[in-house]
Amino acid sequence: MFNSYCREIPRSKINVKCVIVQPLCKRHVWKAYATISSTSSKNTTFKDSDMFLYNELSEMLFNKLVERHMLCDETLNIFSEKNTRLKKVKFRKTRKISHEGLGILRQHKVVELDCVNFKAMSIDKIIECLSPWSLANMTNVNLSKCTFIDTSRRSFMVQITALKNLRSLNLSYTELNQQSLQMICEDLKHLERLDISGTCVKDLSPLLRLSSQLTSLGVSDLKCISTMTDIIMRLTALRHLDLSLVNETVENLEKDVINQLLYLPESLPELISLEISGWRSVIDGLTLEAYVLAHPKLKYLGIVMNASAFEQIFTEQNYKHYKHDLVVAGLASENQIKITLRYHYEKPMYVQKALYHLFQLTAGFSGARPDIVELVLSAMGEHPTKFGVQVAATACLYNLTRGELSKSIHPSLLGQGVNLILNAMETFPDEYQLQKNSLLNLCSDRILQELTFDRFRCARLVLDSLCAFDEMNMNRMAVAICSILAAKVSTAETSELGARPTYMRKLLAMVKERVNRQLCDITLKFTLSALWNLTDESAATCSVFLEQGGSNLFLNVLQTFRDDNTIETKVLGLLNNIAEVETLRHSLMRDPLIGELFVLLKSQHIDVCYFAAGIIAHLASDGDEKWTVKQHSRLEMLTELETAVMQWKVPESEMVAYRSFKPFFPLLRRDMDYQVQLWAVWAIHHVCNKNPKRYCVMLADEKGINLLKDLLNYEGSHLVIRQNASLILQTVELNVY
Repeated sequence: MFNSYCREIPRSKINVKCVIVQPLCKRHVWKAYATISSTSSKNTTFKDSDMFLYNELSEMLFNKLVERHMLCDETLNIFSEKNTRLKKVKFRKTRKISHEGLGILRQHKVVELDCVNFKAMSIDKIIECLSPWSLANMTNVNLSKCTFIDTSRRSFMVQITALKNLRSLNLSYTELNQQSLQMICEDLKHLERLDISGTCVKDLSPLLRLSSQLTSLGVSDLKCISTMTDIIMRLTALRHLDLSLVNETVENLEKDVINQLLYLPESLPELISLEISGWRSVIDGLTLEAYVLAHPKLKYLGIVMNASAFEQIFTEQNYKHYKHDLVVAGLASENQIKITLRYHYEKPMYVQKALYHLFQLTAGFSGARPDIVELVLSAMGEHPTKFGVQVAATACLYNLTRGELSKSIHPSLLGQGVNLILNAMETFPDEYQLQKNSLLNLCSDRILQELTFDRFRCARLVLDSLCAFDEMNMNRMAVAICSILAAKVSTAETSELGARPTYMRKLLAMVKERVNRQLCDITLKFTLSALWNLTDESAATCSVFLEQGGSNLFLNVLQTFRDDNTIETKVLGLLNNIAEVETLRHSLMRDPLIGELFVLLKSQHIDVCYFAAGIIAHLASDGDEKWTVKQHSRLEMLTELETAVMQWKVPESEMVAYRSFKPFFPLLRRDMDYQVQLWAVWAIHHVCNKNPKRYCVMLADEKGINLLKDLLNYEGSHLVIRQNASLILQTVELNVY
């Protein structure tokens, strides 16, 4: 870690900051941003060519583009000196920027350049993109995990050593070699902070040139680790020292390097922060305690993955030598774990261990902890491809947001969590534990009912998980989630999901298993709800349902679970969706099914009777020629339909939800049988009366009122139809016009 005591999670990752920054950017930046200047040019400019963003806003916009993975040659064009000012430039992990595009920086006076893991071009090419003023005045440069490839080492060093005013330089995990370090120490005479962790440096002797001024040094993962302590102890001005192991090897762990330093408590008296994480059991607890007590200025100590973190001096506030002003990164307590996640968020090995220990703690939390949720989400976002981090993070999130706890977490934070969970599901589709953790998190009423997120993507990933794993609890959670989401995605998205035979086969197989076992459990009810919602106004899904044998299966469901009104309602609701599709109605013209409907029309439960009547109304609407069943005639069923509807009492609550009234419109034709019209107007009147804000507007927008007016004015309309049409139109008049 470079300058570990001062380095935490970037402010842009902390939600408290985002509460201020995001609205500001949205109002003053995003509104003005982004229009392609012409079809022949891909350069992006501000809509207002005279727009000018002062330094802080310019950097906010730049950081937002980086955060949203939108920084590229096209978007860099907006950062012209006419419109913006950049002093601190930070970007990483992008390959969308060319040498020409980055050349926009020549128009700015950059004093800090933070360019991590940027491999689109070599280091000397990056520096070539800076203005002469920037080269002369640059104070801070971070090129960690960048590369020398495709350029000569000497050319690179000429570029770096030209930064004469440089105070801070980070070249960690680059191909920096011994000769390069020698040149840096000779030419950069103002250098105070240097990180050469994970480089090819084999001898730290050149650092002695800077012994009186070097205040911060990072030397993690160096191959010369066994010989470097003598040099380090001669750097008496050091205030920040990072000797941690990130990429641990057996060779390193066998060395007693750390203890060589700790055995001399009088060494490095000015230390403010000491990072020795990763050394596991190599460090002796008593020796470390003596060293800490001998350094009263020490404010930060990193001992992640080391048993000494559990010593009394670091965990027990009543211990005589406990230092209240010492910040400790470790795994022994909640505070230590939080510090680890803040200071070491970029190191997956440390993060994974911290999350594992955090999971043990969160199981006992009784109240909401949004502060810890933020840390977990930052870790997930930083390491999207690290399975260990993702599986531990999803486990922690479940403990932190389950049940009533989610109500005390801000929706934006929960929404961020959902998106990261979906990313993890997509990245690791075959990992059982991660998929199960993800379903546990998503199976939340607060998340599914109240949050805004990509519900289609979520439903797709959940169905993928359902098909990949056959485990009782996962099946239950998956169908519960889908039963809710299927009702909240668009009709086109529902069709795309439901029309996939793989999904349909799995859902129907779950129903069939319970029919065979005569088991009516919550999983069956969720599965039926999911199928019902997936077939809603989706002819494609209804077709796949029939192709996969759904009609026979659902008839078996009705026969197996007689008098269970909850099951009957869900089955009839789905069959009603099929009946709405004219080209599929013939598949329901079967004597056994019509016989069941004949009985269910007499049900004491209005919801069962309602959907049975709806199926009959749609089937009968095709006329006598297409009524092919023999057991009950069309006239007989229409008579039963009328009897049923006329006996209904208006239920207290909204009994059904519709996406559109269009399936009703063919039933409202002048020449349609009165009984069919009766069911349709009763249904429309019911929902418009119970939820006028939604359905009256829908009816007006879809021109359904024209059909009702036609029925009202047509002399051949039945009196009951006229009365119901009049009531509906009055309700619409009151709520729309």
